[in-house]
Amino acid sequence: MFKPVLIIGGGVAVLVVLGFIAWGRFGTVESDHPSAQRLAQGQTIYHEQCASCHGANLEGQPNWRERQPNGRLPAPPHDASGHIWHHPDDVLFGITKHGLAPYAPHGYESDMPAFDGKLTDDQIRAVLAYIKSQWPPEIQERQKAITEQAKQADR
Repeated sequence: MFKPVLIIGGGVAVLVVLGFIAWGRFGTVESDHPSAQRLAQGQTIYHEQCASCHGANLEGQPNWRERQPNGRLPAPPHDASGHIWHHPDDVLFGITKHGLAPYAPHGYESDMPAFDGKLTDDQIRAVLAYIKSQWPPEIQERQKAITEQAKQADR
């Protein structure tokens, strides 16, 4: 006869293992269908932290592909016309958290700040979910495929 403690303990162990598996698969990735509350949170944070450079409508700064006199590039758009969707989720998260330096060639200078210590990981994920929710469905699907390809390459 099974003892209730063993059954409950086994159930908890299974949930813990499933949690670690899910975290490994979804650790920095937002759900494909974030809630309206989650998107509103991301929109608020975006407008407080990102819009001054990337635009209130995700349009970026004018001439974002042309270097400024200081050699730096203007902030790119985060709408479908920009290049942000060409990157997998873990890179988008990393650039937001740590700035561009870990992802750019040595010596490259950027005005993109690191938000580590200013935004929590959860807040960064909410902002990225909001940005992605503004893309047309075909761009969302292409970016999702890029993320999946990157995950496969990391295995």
